[in-house]
Amino acid sequence: MCIACQNLALPRRSFLALAASGAAAAATAFSGQALAAGATTSVTADEALARLKSGNEKFVSAPQLCAADLAKQRGAIAKAQTPWASIVGCADSRTPPELVFGGTGLGELFVARNAGNMADTATMGTIEYGAAELGIPLILVLGHQRCGAVAAACSVVEKHAKFPGSIGPMVAAIVPAARAVHGKPGDFVENAVRESARRTAVKVATDSKIVAGLVKAKKVKVLAACYDLDSGRVEYLT
Repeated sequence: MCIACQNLALPRRSFLALAASGAAAAATAFSGQALAAGATTSVTADEALARLKSGNEKFVSAPQLCAADLAKQRGAIAKAQTPWASIVGCADSRTPPELVFGGTGLGELFVARNAGNMADTATMGTIEYGAAELGIPLILVLGHQRCGAVAAACSVVEKHAKFPGSIGPMVAAIVPAARAVHGKPGDFVENAVRESARRTAVKVATDSKIVAGLVKAKKVKVLAACYDLDSGRVEYLT
């Protein structure tokens, strides 16, 4: 699933005022604002996607970690950031986006991670802030092979499993994707991983009035992808 876009920025005080006035008012105000003073990335959505693909290829073919002058990078971006892609990733320790996409440096990726790479309230707010305030042109929802949160959702569908504390509601959000692919050919969990990532990308692009407005204006592109733990490759989903 893919939707075209570019970048838009808004002053921080305006962003906070819009957030307080509600999503509908925010969407209207965002669409009517001019670009804020202060730099945002000049990278387009297509260029950002090409960087992710090139970085992942480097990660697969030459996975040794390159030396990075982190002190110099830190100094260069200390007062402002201009990330060019937002990544909604899983909290799984094996899937750090900064490494999966080729050892990206400080200030390049705007990352939100949680178990199952879901667009909960905090994650959706993070995505909206990145798109509207920081002018990020590309949003990528990154699922991964053998995801434990998705496997738990599959066990709810197949075995009526129950989970304690906040784990239950977290897993429940993934259950609709698992139900949608239950009984289909192939591995149940892997099918559910892809279905969940696609559904989250659609949710980001449509449920958020801020992102939906930017998508409609062809200013943001939203994609879903899946990371293979064994090969290190990222597969882009349609």
